[in-house]
Amino acid sequence: MISEKMVRKRLYDEFIKPTTQKKNLIGIEIEIPIVNLDKKAVDFNVVHKVTRKFQKNYPDFKNDGIDYDGNVFSLKNPMTNDILCYDCSYNNIEFAMGCEEDLFTIDNRFREYYSFIKELFEEYNHTLTGMGINPYRKYNKNSPIPSERYLMLYNHLKSFKDYKNLPMYFHKYPEYGMFSSASQVQLDVTKENLVKTINVFSKIEPLKALLFSNSVLIEENEHITCFRDLLWEHSTHGVNPHNIGMYDVDFNGLDDLQAYLESLNMYCVMRNGSYVNFPSIPLLEYFNREYITGEIYSNGKYKKIKFKPDIDDIEFLRPFKFINLTFRGTIEFRSVCTQPIGDSMSVAAFHLGLMCKLDELDELITKDEIIYNNGYTASELRKLFIMDEIPAFIDREGLRGLLKDVVDLSSQGLIERGLGEELFLKPLYERINKHTNPGMDTITSLNKNVRLEQLIEDYGKLDNI
Repeated sequence: MISEKMVRKRLYDEFIKPTTQKKNLIGIEIEIPIVNLDKKAVDFNVVHKVTRKFQKNYPDFKNDGIDYDGNVFSLKNPMTNDILCYDCSYNNIEFAMGCEEDLFTIDNRFREYYSFIKELFEEYNHTLTGMGINPYRKYNKNSPIPSERYLMLYNHLKSFKDYKNLPMYFHKYPEYGMFSSASQVQLDVTKENLVKTINVFSKIEPLKALLFSNSVLIEENEHITCFRDLLWEHSTHGVNPHNIGMYDVDFNGLDDLQAYLESLNMYCVMRNGSYVNFPSIPLLEYFNREYITGEIYSNGKYKKIKFKPDIDDIEFLRPFKFINLTFRGTIEFRSVCTQPIGDSMSVAAFHLGLMCKLDELDELITKDEIIYNNGYTASELRKLFIMDEIPAFIDREGLRGLLKDVVDLSSQGLIERGLGEELFLKPLYERINKHTNPGMDTITSLNKNVRLEQLIEDYGKLDNI
């Protein structure tokens, strides 16, 4: 058994100590659905052909992941650290852009890769589109990439039937990682601002739902603009609600944050180069056990394995909070759906600008009486704001003003950087003026009998900036 003191020290070293490094970089990951316009399952042979053609055109990208069938699912450019990969399944492509100091450098490379890849897919009557849930998911073959990590992950998500007597319900989509897509941003954070950053940004999660929601479960639950929230919350990742969603607490200091980290659950580790997954278990309880029983993939099937916890297993602690503290000394913002492709940089721009105006944002939200001081927590407001109608107790014009004030703050932060990045916030002002977001636009358009094919095309366009 491993002492709590050892666990606490390792947690500190893994998550908090890296924030003492002084950097100022931006990392962006954009997951994008692949769509077969023939209204059939995405042809994985087409995906592999496109991958090979991309690598031939961009020879600096080297093989970074090969599945059990010999197909490449990840390519990495060691000079830029850009990664082209597939997320969970070959139905989702991901552009994980190497860290840079400015958004234009990232945007230029993303546009180049996206345009090239999209054109390749269209040769086979496939395309890419900027939606948080694959609009043709019902046609797709939802099978995980046959690789160590993704087989483990799917095995974990499928295990929801094994959990009994929990005060939660599980949805029926354990394969949701194969049809849902996000736009994630990582920003460097200092130890001094770490707690404040988490506290303040947690309070604007309801507003982010209004600005960025874009995951409509078409033909089911079409009144929800960000169904991704529910997919995470009501899966095996949400067995411990501290592992997902919002914090719902104000941290008074690093000790509080450390205690929160100790309250998380573990569900996987590696042994001898292979993943082992097991029923979600509280971190301290995990390290207090002499042995853990889990499942390991071997020769095409899973088998039981018994193993001893090791302090190094903390590197496999994988929370999926809306705001994640990472081992890189960064804050990862992961609550935003994939955006219409032309608006992709708006997510990073929004967060980057507000990081530059953290004190002002704190003051603005602390004084707010439009959404707060109405008897609702931030988490409850987020749940209300992913619906297709604003609650009656909210002053719509006041809400519009609050949203504009927040985006104005972000714009000011970007203006002070002096690089012109405030340009990327233009789509957010347009949404505020129209009281809408991409998910709401999808619902409205479908109710007006706009063809889904038209939305797929529109959301996939890479507009000029």
